[in-house]
Amino acid sequence: MGMCKLRCLLLVFIGVCVSAGLGAAEKWVSLPPASLSQWYKPQNERQVWLHTMFSLRREMQAVTEYAASGEQPLLLKWTERFTKHYLSIAEMVPEWKDELEYEWLDQLRLAAQAGDSNRVIQAVKKIGQGCNACHREFRATVALLYRAPDFSAISIKRKGSDESQSYSELMRELSMLVNRIKIASDDKKNEQALNALAQLNSRLGDLGGVCVDCHKDAAPRERFLGKLTQNALADVGRGLEQGDQKLVGRSLGSAAVYACARCHAVHRSLYDISEQLKP
Repeated sequence: MGMCKLRCLLLVFIGVCVSAGLGAAEKWVSLPPASLSQWYKPQNERQVWLHTMFSLRREMQAVTEYAASGEQPLLLKWTERFTKHYLSIAEMVPEWKDELEYEWLDQLRLAAQAGDSNRVIQAVKKIGQGCNACHREFRATVALLYRAPDFSAISIKRKGSDESQSYSELMRELSMLVNRIKIASDDKKNEQALNALAQLNSRLGDLGGVCVDCHKDAAPRERFLGKLTQNALADVGRGLEQGDQKLVGRSLGSAAVYACARCHAVHRSLYDISEQLKP
């Protein structure tokens, strides 16, 4: 066999192996029914679905514990609450109606009325298995779709101006300004760097103005845009005025960690994945 033909066969073999490897690495995710979205913000003022899940978890725990302790009046009380919330799943998301464990729910109610703790605990366990199966398939994608902020819908105004821009445009501008400060400092164009720093401070203020739409308390803004960030940016300005490039570089890096990296660690990956999942 000639060397040319051997090389061609080897390349084909490598291509098949790589393709097979890529295929083996592929994973599919299940998207929830569209009807679920109406039970999350912003379509709903309250996170109704989320609170229903919390209620069900609490009620299952109460039913199990009161069955074990033999306190039947309280067992019946919590079984009734659980039944109401469990059946509401089919009303909120009709596509999941056939996934509910109606037979085991009937068994639970009958066992609670009879005070049969073993049957109660067995029924709760069987219903819980159905809950866990749904969670394994949908919980991550539901959280990504409905609990991650939708930054694409945010419009940000410049302070003292009617001009506005999208969130992604502001992120690009902030990154550009940080780099402009560093570039100008390295090239000893300190006046240009100070001008970019003033713009950066102004735009971070505009950013903080929209954070309060979700974060009603001051703690998140303080963590990302608070004293640590402001002190670091002040040190950047001091370094530029003194011609201290090391202070500029060190302080600019600290500000980027406090304001950018921390926020990105919380929000950016979730948002990027949620955007990939949207139809």
